[in-house]
Parts: sequence; structure tokens; C-alpha cells
Amino acid sequence: MSSPEIASLSWGQMKVKGCSTTYKDCKVWPGGSRTWDWRETGTNHSPGVQPADLEEVVKKGVKTVVIGRGMSEALQVPASTVDYLKKNGIDVLVLQTEKAVEQYNALAAQGVKVGGVFHSTC
Repeated sequence: MSSPEIASLSWGQMKVKGCSTTYKDCKVWPGGSRTWDWRETGTNHSPGVQPADLEEVVKKGVKTVVIGRGMSEALQVPASTVDYLKKNGIDVLVLQTEKAVEQYNALAAQGVKVGGVFHSTC
């Protein structure tokens, strides 16, 4: 199963190819995507992305995770979150969201089992 292309990104809106939903923040993995609801894990801009935000994506068998920190990189990614991914043998890229989407799409096009979490505003 391949990772879906992120078809479009603008402030506060993301579209994933093959999905009719417009996301503000989203999670993607080989074969799927869904809204990334920060309330599920109590995530805020600081301290930022938690391992709990990534568990669902990790369980899909990804080899690489791309984290989009927002258009102005307001969303933090603590070292403990990066360590969680590395301890699971997963490569991680932490980037500004436009760059993150570009890298994610490039990896997906190469057939890499890539997943990601993306914040589309600040």
C-alpha cells in the first residue's frame, strides 16, 4: 500500500489525494489519512508533538516520518519525540510545513513507506 500524495497546502487547509476531506492538521500513512486532532493527546505548540501523536502512524509500519511544524514553525518537536521514532527504527524529518509536504511527497513518489503529521497554520 502506498502513501497518499498531499495534493494541496495553504494556510489552514490541506487536501490529500483520494480523500474528500479538507484538513487543518492531518496525519497520513500508507493507505490513509485523517484529521490530526490535538485534543486527543493534549498537544499544544509547546512542548509540541508528543510520541502519542505519532503512535497511530508508527503502527502503520512506516520507515520514515515527516513532521510539519507549521508555516512559521511555531509547533515544537521535543528531542524525546525524535528519540521515540529513532528507537523504533524510523527515520524522521522535522521541517517547516511547506518543506515537509514537499519532502513527504517526494518520498511517497519514490515508494517509501512514509507517514507524517502536518500543522497547516502557524
